Amino acid sequence: MSSTTTYQVRPATLRDAKQIAELHNATVRDAFKAMTHSASLPALPVVPVEKRQAFWREAIEYSEPQVHVATDGEKIVGFVGFDRSRDKGTPQTMGEIWAIYVAVDHWSKGVGLALWDAACEGLQDEGCTHVSIWLPIANDRAMRFFELAGLKRELPSAKTVDVGGVKIEEIRLKRPL
Repeated sequence: MSSTTTYQVRPATLRDAKQIAELHNATVRDAFKAMTHSASLPALPVVPVEKRQAFWREAIEYSEPQVHVATDGEKIVGFVGFDRSRDKGTPQTMGEIWAIYVAVDHWSKGVGLALWDAACEGLQDEGCTHVSIWLPIANDRAMRFFELAGLKRELPSAKTVDVGGVKIEEIRLKRPL
């Protein structure tokens, strides 16, 4: 891939739901492997593609969250879901990145940045003045990306969540838009 490759980011369509679901499953697996660095931890259970496809199809249809895809030619190489924050007690002006995933073979090539920019623009269009994201603390790659984008960890927000029987430590990061 040349350094002149550019990615197009556009709102997702219902036809994109299956590719988004497949990409979601593949990247969750790869990100979890990179996070754990250990063969002794249990494998993260994979959500059936049909179930993920139904979730993303509904999200696209009802814009909750709003979903954009990054494409390289005709191929979807990443996606982002964003909307107002789901956290209780947050003001209406707090946006949230609900999900952002990039195909492993496109990591560190600008796809994440293109999706981040699209999500920030979409949140600003909705009247949001701040953005947040929940990340696994052990996801060094994602943590680095969002900290370089100016998000700061909210230490009191750290919590343990159960993801299919696997305990994961998460923390919220946020910043003004």
